[in-house]
Amino acid sequence: MRIKFVEVSNFRKLKSTHLDLDKKTTILVGANNSGKTSAMVALRIFLLSPSRLALRDVTIANWTKIDLLGDEWEAGAEATVDLDLLLPSLDVWLDVPLSEIQHAVHILPTLDWSGGMLGVRLTHRIKDLDKLKTEYLAQRSAARDASTTGPTGEVIKIAVWPRSLTDFLERRLRAHLELSAYPLDPAAVTPPGKNGLATPQILPASALAFDHPPFKNLIKIDEIAAQRDFADARSTDGEEDKGEATARRFKRRLSDQLRSYYDRHLDPSKTPSDKDYEALGAIQAAERSFDSRLEAGFAAAFKELEHLGYPGMSNPKLKISTLLRATDGLKHGSSVQYQVADPSGDGTKTLKLPEDYSGLGYQNLIAMVFMLMGFRDEWMRLEKAGIFEGSDVSHEIQPLHLVLVEEPEAHLHAQVQQVFINKAYDLLRKHCDLGAEDTYCTQLIVSTHSSHVAHEADFANLRYFRRRPAASKGETPTTTVANLSHIFGDGDDTKRFVKRYLKATHCDLFFADGVVFVEGQAERILVPHFIRHHFPELSRRYVTLLELGGSHVHNFRDLVDALGIATLIISDLDATVATKITDKNGQETTRWKSARPEQGKAQQTANSVLKEWHPRKKLIDELVALPADGHASTAGGDYELYVAYQKPVKVEGAGDGNSLVIPRTFEDALILENLPAVAKVEGSVTSAKIRAIVAEGLSGDDLEDELFELLKTAEKAAFALDCLMLEDPRALKPPSYIAAGLKWFEGAVDKDILESEMKAGQANGGD
Repeated sequence: MRIKFVEVSNFRKLKSTHLDLDKKTTILVGANNSGKTSAMVALRIFLLSPSRLALRDVTIANWTKIDLLGDEWEAGAEATVDLDLLLPSLDVWLDVPLSEIQHAVHILPTLDWSGGMLGVRLTHRIKDLDKLKTEYLAQRSAARDASTTGPTGEVIKIAVWPRSLTDFLERRLRAHLELSAYPLDPAAVTPPGKNGLATPQILPASALAFDHPPFKNLIKIDEIAAQRDFADARSTDGEEDKGEATARRFKRRLSDQLRSYYDRHLDPSKTPSDKDYEALGAIQAAERSFDSRLEAGFAAAFKELEHLGYPGMSNPKLKISTLLRATDGLKHGSSVQYQVADPSGDGTKTLKLPEDYSGLGYQNLIAMVFMLMGFRDEWMRLEKAGIFEGSDVSHEIQPLHLVLVEEPEAHLHAQVQQVFINKAYDLLRKHCDLGAEDTYCTQLIVSTHSSHVAHEADFANLRYFRRRPAASKGETPTTTVANLSHIFGDGDDTKRFVKRYLKATHCDLFFADGVVFVEGQAERILVPHFIRHHFPELSRRYVTLLELGGSHVHNFRDLVDALGIATLIISDLDATVATKITDKNGQETTRWKSARPEQGKAQQTANSVLKEWHPRKKLIDELVALPADGHASTAGGDYELYVAYQKPVKVEGAGDGNSLVIPRTFEDALILENLPAVAKVEGSVTSAKIRAIVAEGLSGDDLEDELFELLKTAEKAAFALDCLMLEDPRALKPPSYIAAGLKWFEGAVDKDILESEMKAGQANGGD
């Protein structure tokens, strides 16, 4: 069996979010404040620590309705708000084969279930609504009566807690909450809608809660948290569970991990077996020998102490009784060492260093690996695991092991991140009863901001957290999750190209606030330069630049549609003209050949983006005449797109005066609009040739033709690098079509981020 998917409702940004889980490893990716951490925290709260829910975990758009309920209570009106429906819930859907019914019999919705989906809703509810109402009204009454006397004797009203029901619940929510679990109807499962929002089923009024925790003997849950130990914004009522926080704290030192592992799995003093007696005998013999040696050494000193005559004591005698523990040897800094060399070659004179002398990333990797090993061995009841004094832990192994790892990059540097994500799942299955066997299932969920982790993962394992704007006034931005296995399936050549291209370059796209597609190397070099020096607001955003030829950009359309991030495509017109030729059979035919862009010549574009994506036009005359607002598209409905390409430009000072020219490429557009700056570009042979052409003072059309012929074979990247060396970096202006695109892009990215930051700023737990 395995967890097929979960649906989170009313939890931070996850207003109604569907998350598919992979059979083995699921990687949560997405931009900042997209909801990845919220998803991990939701799983932690519902499955591990239900008592830690705070009001700030409730979707902030629900606060208005909660306050409305408080107002209705104060007014003595009939309540129109169901508080339970505004609190967070988690639907867990399992895929259970009929052969494993014995594990899930206690959560079956009906007796005629015959295998397949099984759902459980975990939901927070108010224990006693009348008690909450009474306590709130009493506190509000006292708050309304709060007043003081001013300097002239006037009565001054004072605003004190609670000012509203949400203000009251920020301190008192946990005291009135309980977590209940209900069976769900597998026949009523509804897939997410077109907008990606989940549609959880409505519980009937007759639904009965489970008497016992439904997953106690079904799922074992372990976690490695990112440990943001600066402050815990969730501890608003002083009820921080310090014991739990300490137990789950990441321990970097391997010696600490070894002590913990020993205590749980190897300690011979806990229910000793036959093979433990030898170890216990050796420890006790060592204690007796050590006691004898210490008594002999301290005999003279103790004899003097016996004659002190301390009041109330008669001839006190001191005895030494040592207590040795195997873990005592692991408490000092050199208890664990790394062998770095063996000069003798036979192991007799090895050179070793304490563990603190190894690299931090390596130490952290070993510590995390040891934690995973501990999770696995505890699940498999290895040695003493599961046998604790006073514990009621069952010896039965749960059929499902869910492991949550939050942002492993918080502990690991880049190269080690790749090692970890490649080995983590296999490590969790390294046991004689696991491996390829399907008796027990392991599911690993990793949230990450790291492109290195995403790069090493199979794209089918990625789940992209997509920020969505508020649906209406009074609502807040929300999150949906795109299952990229549907985008990167085993389909056609287009999907294979996109997968291989991203693997060959980088995976920053999955964490970006926006993406810019460019045509060639020169744009790849200079567009970031333009952003840095002409669009400072945009330079502070996380933008990914992908270099692709115009014939390939449209292959990314399905992916961009799924990610839904602001997208700028900087493309070329790629004008062609119909030309009659004679084929090898002597027949006259027509071919579309590349040509200089001109209006009124019935030219067509060869660019697939312009023809098939946006603006879906092929005539050069139509493309050139497209108004400025026509370059932007909202065809996707929930993300913004802008396509920039060359438009006619006025070439100042060329020839006899100003002339209107349509550039063919990025490079000649850059030169035509920056003649004074280009005259100062030095360095490569290409730059020298361009300066010579510009110095001739040709007319616009002639200058364009000369530049085009030169740039056919010139080193464009070398010229672009030379442009970076200009003394004044702002002297080089972006071509007007690119400037228009970047200005639009800056606004689009800022709009998305401001909505997301506003949500996070309202204390709803950003990422």
